[in-house]
Amino acid sequence: MNRIGTKRAVMCIVGIAACKLELAGCFPFIPAFFAAAYLEPGGRAWVALSMLCGMAFILPMTAMAKYTMTLLVIWVVIRLSEWVNRGCFTWVAALAAGCSSTLLSLAGGMINMKNQVNPVIAVMEGAFVVAATMILSRGVHIFMEFSLVKPVPLPEPDREGERLRTYARSFQDLSGIFAKMNMERSSFTSEEMGRMQNEITGKMCVSCEQCALCWEAEDSPMYGYLSALLQSIRQAGSIDRDVELKMQEYCPYLQEMAAEALRVFERARLNMAWYNRLIQNREVIADQLDAMANIMEDCARNDEDISRENRGQLQDLTFRAKERGIRVIDSHLWRKEGGRHQLVMQVMVKDGCVTTKELTRAVCGALHRKMIPQKDTKTLIGKGVNTYVYDEEPVYQGMYGVARMVQDGAAVSGDNFSFLEPESGRLILCLSDGMGSGSIACKESELVIELIERFLEAGFDIETAVRVMNSAMVMKGDDDLFSTVDISEINLYDGTCHFYKIGASATFIRQEKQVDCLMSTSLPVGVSCHLDMEQSMRQLHSGDFLVMVSDGVLEYLHVPHPEETMQEIIESIETNNATILAKRIMERVLLYTGGEAPDDMTVLTAVIWEK
Repeated sequence: MNRIGTKRAVMCIVGIAACKLELAGCFPFIPAFFAAAYLEPGGRAWVALSMLCGMAFILPMTAMAKYTMTLLVIWVVIRLSEWVNRGCFTWVAALAAGCSSTLLSLAGGMINMKNQVNPVIAVMEGAFVVAATMILSRGVHIFMEFSLVKPVPLPEPDREGERLRTYARSFQDLSGIFAKMNMERSSFTSEEMGRMQNEITGKMCVSCEQCALCWEAEDSPMYGYLSALLQSIRQAGSIDRDVELKMQEYCPYLQEMAAEALRVFERARLNMAWYNRLIQNREVIADQLDAMANIMEDCARNDEDISRENRGQLQDLTFRAKERGIRVIDSHLWRKEGGRHQLVMQVMVKDGCVTTKELTRAVCGALHRKMIPQKDTKTLIGKGVNTYVYDEEPVYQGMYGVARMVQDGAAVSGDNFSFLEPESGRLILCLSDGMGSGSIACKESELVIELIERFLEAGFDIETAVRVMNSAMVMKGDDDLFSTVDISEINLYDGTCHFYKIGASATFIRQEKQVDCLMSTSLPVGVSCHLDMEQSMRQLHSGDFLVMVSDGVLEYLHVPHPEETMQEIIESIETNNATILAKRIMERVLLYTGGEAPDDMTVLTAVIWEK
């Protein structure tokens, strides 16, 4: 508070000094400095009083009368502007000061015929006052506001980020340990075959009276016969007839031994199945650990704070906001991934409310960029401290549409879809086709879409979200309940589109009159913990369309090459509306099926337009 009082005292002293500055018989710095100082809230009365005292002691009576009236006009204009608009623009105060000074000079010359005022000098004084007010207002604002703000501290070492990166490396190492464990097995080793043979003979032959004859004689063929018996069970799951006939000559308990061999093998197969299941669970855990490591690395990548380098722009922002009656308490400018800028600021209004549009104009004018507030931002700025986040406006805007048909006789569709905009500048289209139809397929694909939505809204990237979702579906463990996943991510800043396909149908891209097709041969999610995700990228331009379809759309076209037929259908439809395109594609497909829907059909379309 002492520093603020000192600054106001300095302003009063400078105001008195401005009364002594004379140019060509005029005192233009009096109205210019008063207008610039009065635009700043706080200490206005002291500045006005000090300047009136200075004029009373320094100026002649006629000049004092003229400039007192000038200050009165400036005071009235600024107060009226603030009453109407919650703030006063600098150019309004500057014009009020310059015009009143010129008009009062000319009017005084008309009243006092003895001391005629040169009209040219009066006009030049007014122009000088306008220019001086515009310049001084910036200087006064910087002196009163930003000299009180502590310099932006140098960034400290990113200890939290380093800790997260250390944790991520630990999770990756742990994932590698799980991945290097024993692999899945589909057959028994020779050691296991030997143990099973010992188990059978230990149970069946030890108590047999002919054990010595079968196993102690050097020329006994029982070793070879029992080995052949086990091999036949291993390969065919049953006892070979030739081996059984040969063993009957030497073993009177062949049936009991064969039953025991089958029991031992069945138990060994069950143990192998549980062992493979354990290995799969380890692989799922390894994938989840990798996903956790990716999440931590993503959290460790902090956005770059560029407030120091752009301090002048932030000062200009505060000045422009003050003109609109908005006080900026704090502001930070960040450079995000891809070079995009993001502004985070805390603002408030002293009295009443100001629309967010006014703040947006100030932000765009100061940063020289098209900035837009994030979604769900308040439309009015009130007395309390409000936090506003502005992002760069995307170059493109996306529009999307959908058309769908439920399989004949089914109550619900097994296809589910979603349009997501997790943050400014991203448009994500998701389509999942549950295997089969009806409520079971619907629940399966709905679960897939819901998991992806939650992960993306939590800030995961698409690849990590799909990997975690696939792990969850594998652990779910329902047989023959799988779903395809088709994701298209459009970057509305540069027009790039990334495609992620897991067992999905073809995707089509229409650029002018040419239609390209992206195919997929991977397996659906939940089939294996080893995710087979096909990725690709294409560059889109203004007016380009994206068409995603479920399997039922292409499968029942009943043509040798359904993808080529779909390309022809898309090429033949002339429209700039995504919804109309989706509906017309569905109408053309129904012509091929005779108006019937033998399977669930879904068509998603999207188009981008340059703003």
